[in-house]
Amino acid sequence: MIVTANELKRKGISYISHLLEKFENVFISVRGKKKYVILRVEDYERLKEFELENAIREAEKDLKEGKYVAETAEEHFKRLGI
Repeated sequence: MIVTANELKRKGISYISHLLEKFENVFISVRGKKKYVILRVEDYERLKEFELENAIREAEKDLKEGKYVAETAEEHFKRLGI
């Protein structure tokens, strides 16, 4: 569902709450382009959990394939030019 920023201003947060009862998410458009998305907290937390699980899988794969560097914090910062 797409709602314009002006609709949101006029109808308020109760309108968004009503839409989220019917739709999984609500996009807010600004000047005709989707700019923001509103999710239920549970859906946002689920997405963040998937993101974390994916990062863990990638790190485990890199570790298994030897794609990592073992170094001190000082060596790490130096390598990064910090």
